[in-house]
Amino acid sequence: MRKLRTVSLAAVALGLWGGAAAAQEIVAIYKSGTQQYFIDQAEGFQAAAEARGYDSRVINVELDSNLAISAMSDAIAGGASGIAITAPDQALGPALATAAADAGIPLIATDDPLMDEGGNPVPFAGFDGVAMGTSVGEKAAELLVESGWLDGESYGILSVEVQTLSVCEDRTNAAKEQLTAAGASPDAIVQVPYDGTTDASLTAAGPLITANPQVDRWVVVACNDEGVLGAVNALGNAGFQPDEIIAVGLGAYEACRPWAAGLPTGFKAALYLSGTDVGAAAANALIDSIESGEPLPLNTVADTTIVDPTTYADVMPCE
Repeated sequence: MRKLRTVSLAAVALGLWGGAAAAQEIVAIYKSGTQQYFIDQAEGFQAAAEARGYDSRVINVELDSNLAISAMSDAIAGGASGIAITAPDQALGPALATAAADAGIPLIATDDPLMDEGGNPVPFAGFDGVAMGTSVGEKAAELLVESGWLDGESYGILSVEVQTLSVCEDRTNAAKEQLTAAGASPDAIVQVPYDGTTDASLTAAGPLITANPQVDRWVVVACNDEGVLGAVNALGNAGFQPDEIIAVGLGAYEACRPWAAGLPTGFKAALYLSGTDVGAAAANALIDSIESGEPLPLNTVADTTIVDPTTYADVMPCE
Protein backbone atom coordinates (compact mmCIF):
# COMPACT_ATOMS: atom_id res chain seq x y z
CA MET A 1 0.00 0.00 0.00
CA ARG A 2 1.06 3.59 -0.56
CA LYS A 3 2.99 5.07 2.36
CA LEU A 4 1.64 8.38 3.64
CA ARG A 5 4.19 11.17 3.70
CA THR A 6 3.88 14.71 5.04
CA VAL A 7 5.59 17.29 2.85
CA SER A 8 5.21 21.00 2.25
CA LEU A 9 3.14 22.18 -0.70
CA ALA A 10 6.06 24.32 -1.82
CA ALA A 11 8.36 21.32 -1.92
CA VAL A 12 5.83 19.33 -3.92
CA ALA A 13 5.31 22.21 -6.37
CA LEU A 14 9.05 22.57 -6.94
CA GLY A 15 9.67 18.83 -7.06
CA LEU A 16 12.33 19.24 -4.36
CA TRP A 17 11.19 16.77 -1.69
CA GLY A 18 13.74 13.98 -1.41
CA GLY A 19 15.10 14.96 -4.82
CA ALA A 20 12.39 12.95 -6.65
CA ALA A 21 8.64 12.63 -6.95
CA ALA A 22 6.81 9.85 -5.12
CA ALA A 23 6.22 6.70 -7.17
CA GLN A 24 2.98 6.49 -9.08
CA GLU A 25 0.51 3.79 -8.07
CA ILE A 26 -1.45 1.31 -10.18
CA VAL A 27 -4.35 -0.67 -8.73
CA ALA A 28 -5.75 -4.15 -9.47
CA ILE A 29 -9.31 -5.04 -8.45
CA TYR A 30 -10.24 -8.74 -8.49
CA LYS A 31 -13.69 -10.30 -8.28
CA SER A 32 -12.46 -13.41 -6.41
CA GLY A 33 -9.16 -12.46 -4.84
CA THR A 34 -8.94 -15.53 -2.60
CA GLN A 35 -8.92 -17.97 -5.54
CA GLN A 36 -5.43 -19.24 -6.33
CA TYR A 37 -5.59 -17.96 -9.89
CA PHE A 38 -6.22 -14.40 -8.72
CA ILE A 39 -3.60 -14.70 -5.98
CA ASP A 40 -1.12 -15.59 -8.73
CA GLN A 41 -2.38 -12.75 -10.89
CA ALA A 42 -1.96 -10.25 -8.04
CA GLU A 43 1.62 -11.41 -7.51
CA GLY A 44 2.41 -10.95 -11.20
CA PHE A 45 0.80 -7.50 -11.20
CA GLN A 46 2.71 -6.32 -8.14
CA ALA A 47 6.03 -7.78 -9.24
CA ALA A 48 5.79 -6.09 -12.64
CA ALA A 49 4.88 -2.76 -11.04
CA GLU A 50 7.78 -2.95 -8.61
CA ALA A 51 10.21 -3.84 -11.39
CA ARG A 52 9.28 -0.61 -13.15
CA GLY A 53 9.39 1.60 -10.08
CA TYR A 54 5.65 1.84 -9.44
CA ASP A 55 3.67 1.31 -6.27
CA SER A 56 0.74 -1.12 -6.54
CA ARG A 57 -2.33 -2.04 -4.59
CA VAL A 58 -4.65 -5.06 -4.88
CA ILE A 59 -8.31 -5.02 -3.83
CA ASN A 60 -10.49 -8.13 -3.47
CA VAL A 61 -14.26 -7.58 -3.88
CA GLU A 62 -15.44 -11.23 -3.64
CA LEU A 63 -18.09 -11.12 -6.37
CA ASP A 64 -19.74 -8.02 -4.87
CA SER A 65 -20.68 -5.44 -7.52
CA ASN A 66 -21.20 -2.68 -4.96
CA LEU A 67 -17.74 -3.29 -3.54
CA ALA A 68 -16.30 -3.19 -7.04
CA ILE A 69 -17.80 0.25 -7.69
CA SER A 70 -16.56 1.46 -4.30
CA ALA A 71 -13.10 0.05 -4.94
CA MET A 72 -12.97 1.85 -8.28
CA SER A 73 -14.00 5.14 -6.67
CA ASP A 74 -11.51 4.69 -3.83
CA ALA A 75 -8.67 3.91 -6.24
CA ILE A 76 -9.40 7.04 -8.27
CA ALA A 77 -9.76 9.19 -5.16
CA GLY A 78 -6.48 7.76 -3.87
CA GLY A 79 -4.63 8.98 -6.93
CA ALA A 80 -4.25 5.76 -8.93
CA SER A 81 -2.51 6.36 -12.25
CA GLY A 82 -4.11 3.28 -13.83
CA ILE A 83 -6.51 0.49 -12.89
CA ALA A 84 -6.89 -3.17 -13.87
CA ILE A 85 -10.14 -4.93 -12.96
CA THR A 86 -11.75 -8.34 -13.17
CA ALA A 87 -15.30 -7.19 -12.55
CA PRO A 88 -17.81 -9.38 -10.69
CA ASP A 89 -20.46 -8.47 -13.27
CA GLN A 90 -19.85 -7.51 -16.89
CA ALA A 91 -22.83 -5.14 -16.69
CA LEU A 92 -20.57 -2.83 -14.66
CA GLY A 93 -18.49 -2.10 -17.75
CA PRO A 94 -20.11 1.21 -18.75
CA ALA A 95 -19.93 2.64 -15.21
CA LEU A 96 -16.32 1.55 -14.72
CA ALA A 97 -15.20 2.82 -18.12
CA THR A 98 -16.92 6.18 -17.56
CA ALA A 99 -15.32 6.58 -14.13
CA ALA A 100 -11.85 5.94 -15.55
CA ALA A 101 -12.42 8.23 -18.53
CA ASP A 102 -13.69 11.03 -16.29
CA ALA A 103 -10.58 10.63 -14.12
CA GLY A 104 -8.33 10.62 -17.19
CA ILE A 105 -6.63 7.33 -16.32
CA PRO A 106 -6.23 4.08 -18.29
CA LEU A 107 -8.47 1.11 -17.43
CA ILE A 108 -7.79 -2.47 -18.50
CA ALA A 109 -10.21 -5.38 -18.04
CA THR A 110 -8.56 -8.61 -16.95
CA ASP A 111 -10.01 -12.07 -17.64
CA ASP A 112 -13.60 -10.96 -18.27
CA PRO A 113 -14.15 -8.53 -21.18
CA LEU A 114 -16.06 -5.31 -20.55
CA MET A 115 -17.86 -2.83 -22.80
CA ASP A 116 -18.15 0.93 -22.32
CA GLU A 117 -21.42 2.87 -22.54
CA GLY A 118 -21.05 3.14 -26.29
CA GLY A 119 -20.75 -0.62 -26.70
CA ASN A 120 -17.04 -0.44 -27.41
CA PRO A 121 -14.67 -2.98 -25.84
CA VAL A 122 -12.56 -1.86 -22.90
CA PRO A 123 -8.87 -2.80 -23.41
CA PHE A 124 -8.41 -6.40 -22.28
CA ALA A 125 -5.67 -8.64 -20.88
CA GLY A 126 -6.32 -12.34 -20.41
CA PHE A 127 -7.14 -15.42 -22.44
CA ASP A 128 -9.24 -16.20 -25.49
CA GLY A 129 -12.34 -17.87 -24.03
CA VAL A 130 -13.29 -19.81 -27.15
CA ALA A 131 -9.73 -21.07 -27.63
CA MET A 132 -9.57 -22.12 -23.98
CA GLY A 133 -12.84 -24.03 -24.17
CA THR A 134 -11.82 -25.63 -27.42
CA SER A 135 -8.60 -26.93 -25.86
CA VAL A 136 -10.48 -28.34 -22.86
CA GLY A 137 -13.12 -29.89 -25.09
CA GLU A 138 -10.57 -31.43 -27.43
CA LYS A 139 -8.76 -33.08 -24.52
CA ALA A 140 -12.00 -34.26 -22.89
CA ALA A 141 -13.16 -35.66 -26.24
CA GLU A 142 -9.84 -37.43 -26.77
CA LEU A 143 -10.05 -39.04 -23.34
CA LEU A 144 -13.71 -39.96 -23.85
CA VAL A 145 -12.99 -41.70 -27.16
CA GLU A 146 -10.01 -43.53 -25.65
CA SER A 147 -12.12 -44.68 -22.68
CA GLY A 148 -14.51 -46.67 -24.85
CA TRP A 149 -17.49 -45.15 -23.04
CA LEU A 150 -19.02 -44.11 -26.33
CA ASP A 151 -19.43 -47.80 -27.19
CA GLY A 152 -22.22 -48.89 -24.91
CA GLU A 153 -21.45 -47.30 -21.56
CA SER A 154 -24.08 -45.07 -19.96
CA TYR A 155 -22.14 -41.82 -19.73
CA GLY A 156 -23.07 -38.24 -18.99
CA ILE A 157 -21.36 -34.87 -19.35
CA LEU A 158 -21.49 -32.31 -16.56
CA SER A 159 -21.01 -28.87 -18.08
CA VAL A 160 -20.51 -26.54 -15.12
CA GLU A 161 -21.42 -23.06 -16.34
CA VAL A 162 -21.48 -19.45 -15.16
CA GLN A 163 -24.41 -18.67 -17.40
CA THR A 164 -24.38 -14.92 -16.66
CA LEU A 165 -20.78 -14.41 -17.79
CA SER A 166 -20.03 -14.34 -21.50
CA VAL A 167 -16.38 -15.37 -21.18
CA CYS A 168 -17.44 -18.46 -19.22
CA GLU A 169 -20.15 -19.33 -21.72
CA ASP A 170 -17.53 -19.02 -24.47
CA ARG A 171 -15.45 -21.64 -22.67
CA THR A 172 -18.14 -24.20 -21.88
CA ASN A 173 -19.94 -23.82 -25.21
CA ALA A 174 -16.69 -24.45 -27.07
CA ALA A 175 -15.92 -27.48 -24.88
CA LYS A 176 -19.36 -28.96 -25.53
CA GLU A 177 -18.94 -28.42 -29.28
CA GLN A 178 -15.74 -30.45 -29.27
CA LEU A 179 -17.32 -33.27 -27.28
CA THR A 180 -20.32 -33.59 -29.58
CA ALA A 181 -18.07 -33.36 -32.64
CA ALA A 182 -16.21 -36.40 -31.29
CA GLY A 183 -19.43 -38.40 -31.08
CA ALA A 184 -20.87 -37.57 -27.67
CA SER A 185 -24.65 -37.25 -27.66
CA PRO A 186 -26.02 -33.75 -26.97
CA ASP A 187 -28.62 -35.51 -24.81
CA ALA A 188 -25.83 -36.64 -22.48
CA ILE A 189 -25.00 -33.06 -21.52
CA VAL A 190 -26.25 -31.89 -18.11
CA GLN A 191 -25.84 -28.15 -17.52
CA VAL A 192 -24.79 -27.22 -13.97
CA PRO A 193 -25.22 -23.50 -13.19
CA TYR A 194 -22.84 -22.00 -10.60
CA ASP A 195 -21.17 -18.71 -9.69
CA GLY A 196 -17.55 -19.67 -10.30
CA THR A 197 -16.88 -21.10 -6.82
CA THR A 198 -16.22 -24.68 -5.74
CA ASP A 199 -18.99 -24.72 -3.16
CA ALA A 200 -21.61 -23.51 -5.64
CA SER A 201 -20.56 -26.18 -8.14
CA LEU A 202 -20.70 -28.89 -5.46
CA THR A 203 -24.15 -27.78 -4.32
CA ALA A 204 -25.57 -27.52 -7.84
CA ALA A 205 -24.07 -30.74 -9.20
CA GLY A 206 -25.25 -33.05 -6.42
CA PRO A 207 -28.99 -33.05 -7.20
CA LEU A 208 -28.37 -33.29 -10.94
CA ILE A 209 -26.19 -36.36 -10.47
CA THR A 210 -28.90 -37.92 -8.30
CA ALA A 211 -31.51 -37.09 -10.94
CA ASN A 212 -29.60 -39.17 -13.52
CA PRO A 213 -29.24 -42.60 -11.85
CA GLN A 214 -28.87 -44.30 -15.24
CA VAL A 215 -25.46 -42.67 -15.74
CA ASP A 216 -22.50 -44.72 -14.51
CA ARG A 217 -19.67 -42.69 -16.06
CA TRP A 218 -19.23 -38.91 -16.12
CA VAL A 219 -17.20 -36.38 -18.10
CA VAL A 220 -16.74 -32.99 -16.41
CA VAL A 221 -15.86 -29.62 -17.95
CA ALA A 222 -16.36 -26.14 -16.49
CA CYS A 223 -15.50 -22.46 -16.67
CA ASN A 224 -12.63 -22.89 -14.18
CA ASP A 225 -10.87 -25.41 -11.99
CA GLU A 226 -13.21 -24.61 -9.09
CA GLY A 227 -16.21 -25.66 -11.16
CA VAL A 228 -14.59 -28.96 -12.08
CA LEU A 229 -13.44 -29.58 -8.50
CA GLY A 230 -16.93 -29.01 -7.09
CA ALA A 231 -18.48 -31.42 -9.57
CA VAL A 232 -15.78 -34.04 -8.98
CA ASN A 233 -16.38 -33.77 -5.24
CA ALA A 234 -20.12 -34.14 -5.80
CA LEU A 235 -19.49 -37.28 -7.85
CA GLY A 236 -17.31 -38.65 -5.08
CA ASN A 237 -20.08 -37.97 -2.58
CA ALA A 238 -22.44 -39.91 -4.86
CA GLY A 239 -20.14 -42.92 -4.84
CA PHE A 240 -18.35 -42.52 -8.16
CA GLN A 241 -14.72 -43.68 -8.30
CA PRO A 242 -11.89 -41.77 -10.03
CA ASP A 243 -11.81 -44.26 -12.92
CA GLU A 244 -15.48 -43.50 -13.56
CA ILE A 245 -14.75 -39.79 -14.07
CA ILE A 246 -13.02 -37.92 -16.88
CA ALA A 247 -12.61 -34.37 -15.59
CA VAL A 248 -10.60 -31.77 -17.49
CA GLY A 249 -9.82 -28.68 -15.45
CA LEU A 250 -9.41 -25.11 -16.59
CA GLY A 251 -6.63 -23.44 -14.68
CA ALA A 252 -4.82 -26.57 -13.39
CA TYR A 253 -4.13 -25.06 -9.95
CA GLU A 254 -6.73 -27.35 -8.33
CA ALA A 255 -6.11 -30.30 -10.63
CA CYS A 256 -2.41 -30.44 -9.84
CA ARG A 257 -2.89 -30.88 -6.08
CA PRO A 258 -3.98 -34.53 -6.12
CA TRP A 259 -1.44 -35.18 -8.87
CA ALA A 260 1.37 -33.76 -6.73
CA ALA A 261 0.19 -35.83 -3.76
CA GLY A 262 -0.03 -39.00 -5.85
CA LEU A 263 -3.73 -39.41 -5.05
CA PRO A 264 -6.32 -41.04 -7.32
CA THR A 265 -8.51 -38.33 -8.82
CA GLY A 266 -11.17 -37.67 -11.40
CA PHE A 267 -8.94 -34.90 -12.82
CA LYS A 268 -7.36 -36.52 -15.86
CA ALA A 269 -6.03 -33.32 -17.46
CA ALA A 270 -6.32 -29.54 -17.24
CA LEU A 271 -5.61 -26.41 -19.22
CA TYR A 272 -2.87 -24.48 -17.45
CA LEU A 273 -3.39 -20.74 -17.24
CA SER A 274 -0.74 -18.50 -15.77
CA GLY A 275 -2.45 -15.87 -13.67
CA THR A 276 1.01 -14.46 -12.99
CA ASP A 277 1.49 -13.77 -16.70
CA VAL A 278 -1.89 -12.01 -16.98
CA GLY A 279 -1.17 -9.82 -13.96
CA ALA A 280 2.23 -8.84 -15.31
CA ALA A 281 0.80 -8.16 -18.77
CA ALA A 282 -1.91 -5.91 -17.32
CA ALA A 283 0.57 -3.97 -15.19
CA ASN A 284 3.01 -3.48 -18.03
CA ALA A 285 0.26 -2.39 -20.42
CA LEU A 286 -0.96 0.19 -17.90
CA ILE A 287 2.53 1.52 -17.25
CA ASP A 288 3.34 1.71 -20.96
CA SER A 289 0.18 3.76 -21.49
CA ILE A 290 0.88 6.01 -18.48
CA GLU A 291 4.42 6.74 -19.63
CA SER A 292 3.76 7.12 -23.35
CA GLY A 293 0.38 8.79 -23.21
CA GLU A 294 -0.77 6.32 -25.88
CA PRO A 295 -4.01 4.32 -25.62
CA LEU A 296 -3.84 0.80 -24.23
CA PRO A 297 -3.70 -2.04 -26.79
CA LEU A 298 -7.17 -3.46 -27.35
CA ASN A 299 -6.12 -7.06 -26.60
CA THR A 300 -3.25 -8.68 -24.72
CA VAL A 301 -3.76 -12.46 -24.93
CA ALA A 302 -1.73 -14.97 -22.90
CA ASP A 303 -0.82 -18.52 -23.91
CA THR A 304 -2.24 -21.75 -22.43
CA THR A 305 -1.01 -25.36 -22.17
CA ILE A 306 -2.78 -28.69 -21.61
CA VAL A 307 -1.16 -30.64 -18.75
CA ASP A 308 -1.78 -34.00 -17.08
CA PRO A 309 -0.33 -35.90 -14.10
CA THR A 310 2.81 -36.74 -16.07
CA THR A 311 3.54 -33.31 -17.55
CA TYR A 312 2.28 -30.58 -15.22
CA ALA A 313 5.49 -30.30 -13.18
CA ASP A 314 7.44 -29.35 -16.32
CA VAL A 315 5.42 -26.19 -16.94
CA MET A 316 3.83 -24.97 -13.71
CA PRO A 317 4.25 -24.71 -9.95
CA CYS A 318 1.70 -26.46 -7.75
CA GLU A 319 0.87 -24.88 -4.40
